[in-house]
Amino acid sequence: MKSFEFAVPTDVLFGVGQENQLAQRLKPFGKKILLTYGGGSIKRTGLYDRIKDILKEYELFELGGIEPNPRVSSVNEGARICRENQIDMILAVGGGSTIDCSKVIAAAVNYEGDAWDLVTGKAQITGALPLAVVLTLAATGSEMDCAAVISNADTEEKLLVGHPALYPAITILNPENTYSVPSYQTASGSADMMSHVIESYFDQEEAFVPDAISEGLLRSAIKYTPVALAKPDDYEARAQLMWTSSLALNGLPTTGKNFAWSCHYIEHELSAHYDITHGAGLAMLTPKWMRYVLSEDTVDKFYDYAVNVWGIQPSEDKMQVANQGIDATEQFFIQIGLPSSLGEFQIDDSKFEEMAEKAVEVGHLGNAYVPLTKEDVIAILKMCL
Repeated sequence: MKSFEFAVPTDVLFGVGQENQLAQRLKPFGKKILLTYGGGSIKRTGLYDRIKDILKEYELFELGGIEPNPRVSSVNEGARICRENQIDMILAVGGGSTIDCSKVIAAAVNYEGDAWDLVTGKAQITGALPLAVVLTLAATGSEMDCAAVISNADTEEKLLVGHPALYPAITILNPENTYSVPSYQTASGSADMMSHVIESYFDQEEAFVPDAISEGLLRSAIKYTPVALAKPDDYEARAQLMWTSSLALNGLPTTGKNFAWSCHYIEHELSAHYDITHGAGLAMLTPKWMRYVLSEDTVDKFYDYAVNVWGIQPSEDKMQVANQGIDATEQFFIQIGLPSSLGEFQIDDSKFEEMAEKAVEVGHLGNAYVPLTKEDVIAILKMCL
C-alpha cells in the first residue's frame, strides 16, 4: 500500500427524521441560507415544505431547477444570489447533481469571474461557503466527498473539480427520502456507486484491506438494488444503498491506492455531448471496458473480483472465471433495467474520435489501471454500439 492521509470532516446524521436536527445544527453558520434543489421532486414528496418548516427561523433564498448534469450557468446564478444577499451557507436538498452544483456555487461566491474558470483551473478555489446536504438519491457519493462534476453546454465539456473546502459540513442521510426515486434512477444510482468502487478496486497496488471493503460494498449494491426496485419503500434496502453510496466515494476504498480511473472519464464525454444519465452510461460502458482490459496481466484481479464479489466458483481456469465475473456484471445491469449499448441511447459513432481524444487528455488515461490511448478508447466505444 502507498502512504496516505485520510480525513473526512463531514458530520453525517443517518436515519429516520434526522433532517429535524437541521434547525439546531445550522445555527453556528448564520441565518441566511441558499436552498438549492433540482427539478421539483422535493416539492411533490413534501420534503420541501418540511425543510422550510424546520428552518422557519432562518431567512431562506432559493435556487431550483438544477439540471441532472449540472451546468455552470446554474453555478453562476447561485453565486450571484449568494453575493447579492450575503448568504451565510448553502443547503443542498437532492442528489449528486444538486450537491455538485452547490459545492461550486459555494466556491464561486469568492470569485468575480465565470465559475467555469474554477472548474478548468484557470482560477484557483481559495475557500467556500459552508455547505449542508439532505440527500434524496443514493448514487454519486457527493454527500461525503470534496469533488464536483460540472458541465458546460456551450463547450460540450463535463469536468471534475475538487478542493478540501468543498466537503459538506453536515450531511443528512434519511433513507425514507429516497422512497420516491423512480426505478430507472434507483438502478442508475446503484450503477454509479458500483462504478466508483470498481474504478478504485482495479488497481496495480496491493491493498488487501481497502479491496475487502470494496468487495463488501459491491455485494451490498448487488444484494439490495433488486429489493429496492421491487419494493421502493423497503427501509433496509434503501438504507444499505444510501450508506454504500457514501462509503464508495468518501476516500476509504482508495486508501493506499492510486487514483487512476478509466470508465468515468469516457462516460463524462458521453454525457457531456448527449446529456445521458451518468450511472446508466457507466452500466453500459463498464463491462465493455472490463472485456477490453482483461489479459494475462490483469486476470488475477478479475479472478478475485469474480470469486469475491459475484460468488463464481473458483477454478484453475482463471480466465474462464474472470469472464464469468464480467458476464455477471453485465447481466446484473441489464436485469435492473439499464441499457447495454449506445444504440439504446440513440448514440452513433460520429463523435467517437473527439470524445476519445478528450477522455484521454482530461482523464490522463495513459496512467490508468491499464493505460489507454485514443485508439483504445475508440475501440471500447465501438464495443458499445
